[in-house]
Amino acid sequence: MDIVKIPLTIERQVGKELWGRIMYNDNLITDFAETVPELEAKIKALLWDFEKLAPEYVEFTHQYDIYALFQKFDFLKISTIAEHAGMNPGLLRQYVSGVKSPSIEQAKKIEKTLHNLAAEMQGVIIVTS
Repeated sequence: MDIVKIPLTIERQVGKELWGRIMYNDNLITDFAETVPELEAKIKALLWDFEKLAPEYVEFTHQYDIYALFQKFDFLKISTIAEHAGMNPGLLRQYVSGVKSPSIEQAKKIEKTLHNLAAEMQGVIIVTS
C-alpha cells in the first residue's frame, strides 16, 4: 500500500492543548493532545479504528494556526519574525497568545516571511577555521 498524505490542521485548544482535525473519506476526525507527536499518534489510532487505515501508511502534512506554530517552533523569536514581516511585534504577540486573530492577509504575510527565512537558511554554509 502507498503512503497516504493527509493534511492535519493543528490549532490552539483551551490552555496549552493542541486541537487537531483531518478530513478522510468525507469523515471529520478530531482529537487533542499536548504535543504534535502525541496528536499525530491519536489521530492515526482513530484512522485505524474508523477507516482501517494502518498508521504506518499515514503521513501528515501540518497546517498550523499562529499559536500552534509558535508552540511547535518555540525557537522562533516573535519580535524578529514581526520585524522581517514588517509588522508590529506587539500585534504578532497578540496573535500568538490568542488575544486577537490574524486576517487571512496577515496570516499569509507571516507564512511568506517564514518561507523566505527558511529559504535563506537553506543557503547557509558553515565553515571552520
